[in-house]
Amino acid sequence: MDPAVLAWALAQPAGSRAAALAAAFTGGTTRVSFEGRTVEYRSLDELGRALAVLRGAETSAARRPSVTLASFSRERTG
Repeated sequence: MDPAVLAWALAQPAGSRAAALAAAFTGGTTRVSFEGRTVEYRSLDELGRALAVLRGAETSAARRPSVTLASFSRERTG
């Protein structure tokens, strides 16, 4: 588990999916309940991958597209 992903998940508001996954991971359990649903992961590794996917989805949604400005001129030099 990437420590940055776990730190991000633990910093999420209580009751959120990421916080529930992080609490399960740190507690060593693979059963997670959130929003009235319960999910049983096959392993802690699978749970960790779910956390990484959640973080990746959130960070990519927060990223703004980059902009590049290109400029051309018809003037000849030399």
